[in-house]
Amino acid sequence: MKRTIVGVAVVAGVVQLTTTPAQAAPKIDPVRALKAELGRGKAVNVQSTAKVTYGGGFVATSGLDGTIGFGPRGPIAADVAQTLRYSEKLRRSMMKSDPEETEALQEGPIRMISSGNVSYVAGPVVDDALPQGTSWVRYKWTELPASNLLLEVLEPATLKTLLTHRTSYREGILKGSVKATKLAAVSPAFSSRFGTRSRSGRDGKISYTLWLGPTGLVERLSAKAVLPLHSGSMQIESDSRYSDWGREVTVLLPLRGDVIDREEVEDYVPDEVPGIWS
Repeated sequence: MKRTIVGVAVVAGVVQLTTTPAQAAPKIDPVRALKAELGRGKAVNVQSTAKVTYGGGFVATSGLDGTIGFGPRGPIAADVAQTLRYSEKLRRSMMKSDPEETEALQEGPIRMISSGNVSYVAGPVVDDALPQGTSWVRYKWTELPASNLLLEVLEPATLKTLLTHRTSYREGILKGSVKATKLAAVSPAFSSRFGTRSRSGRDGKISYTLWLGPTGLVERLSAKAVLPLHSGSMQIESDSRYSDWGREVTVLLPLRGDVIDREEVEDYVPDEVPGIWS
């Protein structure tokens, strides 16, 4: 079966906000606090939800729960479980092109272990394709799962941009908004998912709220966006919670004998790593 891709490249412009006394920066530098947590063997736990509304009753939602491991510059590995749900109208549309995969995506969580640009997938969406004795399908040239569909605050440059574009900061809660092209210029995660330029000539904007802990580390991120889609627009919402910063963990990859490459079962598994945006 072939993967039905529910996604689209998006775009935007840039606005620079002027700092006022009401926008005073946090006393502790969150970017410095984040960088202090980055290093091999360190990780953070993430729980995240996302909702994409295309209009006309087409809605996709997801939930992600797991651990993201760091290297010196940011995330380099992950061990997560993800669930996907579709509105009835979207599900019927997807069933027309690939009924087996559509049903499998909603039967149970997708387990994914990622390291660098390789991901290992397990769960109902690949179970029927697995030869006896194997449990995982290996996908090459993949991206790490996002801790937040819109804003990857585990990237220091992205976090710095959100601090720069704040409109208010009070008692550990920071609010702001940023245009998509500005974000795409600093965030590899955003640009790879949504593109780097406008194909429609219209801007997209992301508004956000950050909850910072006493040490400056992000505890929660809520983000919303209206982004151009063909002649209309789509709405995206994502909410993430971060806990156990600095925990020491090693993301263990599946044993070689438990793995089969996607190319060996390509007619029976999704073309890409399953997810709300792939």
